[in-house]
Amino acid sequence: MSNLVIGSRGSKLALWQANHIAAQLNALGHSTRIEIIQTTGDKITDVALSKVGTKGLFTKEIEEALLAGSIDLAVHSAKDMPTELPDGLVLSAFPERQDPRDAIIGDIPPNAIVGTSSLRRAAQLKTSRPDVDIRDLRGNVDTRLRKQAEGQYHAILLAAAGLIRLGWQDRISQYLDPAEFVPAVGQGALAIETRSDGGLGHTVVSQIDDPETRARLTAERAALKALGGGCQVPMGAHAILAGETLKIHGIVISVDGLTAIRAQAEGPASHAEAIGDELGQKLLQAGARV
Repeated sequence: MSNLVIGSRGSKLALWQANHIAAQLNALGHSTRIEIIQTTGDKITDVALSKVGTKGLFTKEIEEALLAGSIDLAVHSAKDMPTELPDGLVLSAFPERQDPRDAIIGDIPPNAIVGTSSLRRAAQLKTSRPDVDIRDLRGNVDTRLRKQAEGQYHAILLAAAGLIRLGWQDRISQYLDPAEFVPAVGQGALAIETRSDGGLGHTVVSQIDDPETRARLTAERAALKALGGGCQVPMGAHAILAGETLKIHGIVISVDGLTAIRAQAEGPASHAEAIGDELGQKLLQAGARV
């Protein structure tokens, strides 16, 4: 039996995710323990994410621990992962994906105050609701829900997956159709990062990789990479599998919500990366600039 050290952020959602993966590894006969690591993104709570840049904001310190050998694997929200990883690290598993949709908590009457920290969510909402006053919203999921319940916002936008994982799906007022309100790349999925040396961490976690989720995320991440963007670019992509065919659609929106460019691509799931890259190139050719 191996003893694996899992690196995780310390939020309630991050720890749920780490424990979820630990339980799967325990079921395979491996003992685990969780090491909490504070990231730069956890320390910066009073500045909008879009103003500080997000490349590695929630992953850098955890990746440093991986490279130093103090942890064996890291559990991330896939949407936080840059498309380029540090040398020596690899995404060894994408477990089965949770709901990828965005969700509304609360109501959005005319001229409502709506909270989100996501440029993508803000820009997409503005395309259909230019009347709303969108304000920055930081903090863990429970903090954001509390701020909305206290009346600081009429409504807030969050990923449905986090609410479902924490048992708060009853707070969701509306799920947003991913065909129209396009989710972030990797939303609803976990990404497990290990060293790329073929060691124990990589070998063990590859056993909980879900092929369908990997194909979908490979395409979505390839589209984002083609656009040269990070996780705060106002861009979304959502891939699905229909039999052996992978279909992906994407959107790039201007920050003010006035311009939205959409495209789609499809092909055999075995060519997921090429299909995602094709989507990215189509968006660029249609005038997207990120």
